[in-house]
Amino acid sequence: MTVRTRFAPSPTGYLHIGGARTALFSWAYARRHGGTFILRIEDTDIARSTPEAVQAIIDGMQWLDLGHDEGPFHQMQRMYRYKEVIQQMLDAGTAYHCYMSAEELEHIREAQRARNEKPRYDGCWRPEPGKTLPTPPSGVQPVVRFRNPPDGVVAWDDLVKGRIEFSNDELDDFIIARADGTPTYNFCVVVDDRDMEITHVIRGDDHVNNTPRQINVLMALGATVPRYAHVSMILGDDGQKLSKRHGAVSVMQYFDDGYLPEAVINYLARLGWSHGDEEVFSREQFVQWFDLAHITPSAAQFNTEKLNWLNAHYIKAAADARLAGEIRERLAGQGVTVGDHPDPARVAALYKERVATLNELADAAHPFYVATHPSVELRARHLTDAALAALRDLHGRLADVPSPWERAALSQALKATLAATGLKMPQVAIPLRVALLGQPQSPAIDAVLEVLGRDTVLARLAAVL
Repeated sequence: MTVRTRFAPSPTGYLHIGGARTALFSWAYARRHGGTFILRIEDTDIARSTPEAVQAIIDGMQWLDLGHDEGPFHQMQRMYRYKEVIQQMLDAGTAYHCYMSAEELEHIREAQRARNEKPRYDGCWRPEPGKTLPTPPSGVQPVVRFRNPPDGVVAWDDLVKGRIEFSNDELDDFIIARADGTPTYNFCVVVDDRDMEITHVIRGDDHVNNTPRQINVLMALGATVPRYAHVSMILGDDGQKLSKRHGAVSVMQYFDDGYLPEAVINYLARLGWSHGDEEVFSREQFVQWFDLAHITPSAAQFNTEKLNWLNAHYIKAAADARLAGEIRERLAGQGVTVGDHPDPARVAALYKERVATLNELADAAHPFYVATHPSVELRARHLTDAALAALRDLHGRLADVPSPWERAALSQALKATLAATGLKMPQVAIPLRVALLGQPQSPAIDAVLEVLGRDTVLARLAAVL
């Protein structure tokens, strides 16, 4: 059997973290078994589906590098197929027309609730041997209902949750086509899974209640039932259902916020799945290790602190040239043009060990390309008369540093100023940082001097003296 999985989002919004994790697990399972990963856009909700949402889903998948092998398939382009199967079911007697109005159905349900019964369709229009059906009302377009088995159970061995069973008498004859002819979600999914020969359905556990209905339709069509794996929900840091305030935002928001895609992939992989105690692993290792048996059936909890820790790890490991591109792009978004002087790769190398996000890296790089004047408070605190005297001495010594402008020679100039003034390194280095970068903290000051370059260092020092 060739493994065939699918990710089937509804384009009614962005690709969020829960959807991205489902996509990742489906993608990884197909890759682990040399199978096929399919992208299917379930866009039958015409009122809420938008081209922008479709593009947002595709953008998110591309950023995470979750490439699909087939698709994207759009359900709205398969309407002819759904109608064809509905007619086949009507002909076979596994579906039937129902003329009950929504008002009549609600009246029946109200009466059932009053009797403490489960509200459901009462089978009024369901054909049965020896049963006389009501006369169809004139001018009324019927819906089409699936003829659910009247007894027995529908069951499956869920690859995450274990054995799950539903009694068929708890499932009513649900609508598979509305009065205007448009098919419903649970029906379209079944036809798509059958036609696309899906072998494994990995999805959120909010679909558990849909599964018995879908299995029954598959069986009515004589189709092979896929294996199901229902993954538990993701909770926020506070243990509540994940929402926008704890991370249920567009996956592309993580790009905007300065996360690397490999950090997000690594983090998502550990949300509800584990391989021993491994916390940091490559995409290739994840595919090699991934299985469904080690997905926990309990809810996973989002942890922003751990995501930041992972992102910092991947930034440290990233090539300086790649980080330089990120600095250019993110500063360009702030209207700052980054040239080659200083080289942004060298700036990245200075700060990559000190930041948790690419945005923090870009912020750290900002004063290397735009002169930042010290605030009045910083000048008063750090640019004292004694400090300015030391900076004047240093300015002269730095001006005399021969080419090439290198860290060893710059360090010697600093030490000479310390010896001449009798000051300690922090008493000179901190005012120097304030003068050059507009802030009192930075990596090693001789390294900063080297990367900033002779002309910039001398000009910025002169501006405060």
